[in-house]
Amino acid sequence: MTAMLGMYDLPHLQAANNRFWATIRSCLNTGPDTLERSRDFWDIWRDPGMVFAQTCGMPYRTALHGHVHLVGTPDYGLPGCPPGYYNSVLVARADAPGDTMADFSGQRFAYNEAVSQSGWAAPATHAAKTGTVFGAYIPTGAHIASAKAVADNNADIAAIDALTWALICECEPWASHLREVERTDPTPGLPYITSLANDPVHIRTAVEQAIAMLSEADRAALHLQGLVVIPQDTYLAVATPPPPPA
Repeated sequence: MTAMLGMYDLPHLQAANNRFWATIRSCLNTGPDTLERSRDFWDIWRDPGMVFAQTCGMPYRTALHGHVHLVGTPDYGLPGCPPGYYNSVLVARADAPGDTMADFSGQRFAYNEAVSQSGWAAPATHAAKTGTVFGAYIPTGAHIASAKAVADNNADIAAIDALTWALICECEPWASHLREVERTDPTPGLPYITSLANDPVHIRTAVEQAIAMLSEADRAALHLQGLVVIPQDTYLAVATPPPPPA
């Protein structure tokens, strides 16, 4: 059996995530003792022994739906988003000119990976609407690395998911060198999933109980406000743009 909460698992959040999983496991009365932090995400998501994990909307709709159960979507109380939804924050250096994404046409765009809803799909859809074409597309492997690339002048603008942006602002001093340019339209957030071997309703109940049982400090650190049910069809209806240019 395996469990993973790696989507929002910055070093300062690992202890809170450990306690969250321990509480879920106690409510379930089953599952691995500890969270998995060493295996590839795709390997975990496809593991028949996966009890609980969090994925991204784009991997879910392009590859995982039909192979996993949706458990529910955490609500992080993000500004301008319905419960359980999120969006991408376009960030640039604080001293860079430009008030919209379109003002950065021809410049260097950093994104975490091509299968990310918030790092690629949402900003690519937004760019198509605004006629924005970047001069270079720089994959970084992680949202925090994309933001750091902009702060270090290795890129000019990046798309960071709204919760990660909030967490970066809370814990990284170099975030003060960045500013928000604009945000994309909200889309369904990062869902919790389980393998087809498990009962998603049973796990959903355990997660709801665990969120209620967390300390106020852990709920605040994780920005967890509750769990919502977003239908599969809502995830599948989100547009999937072409991949970034090589």
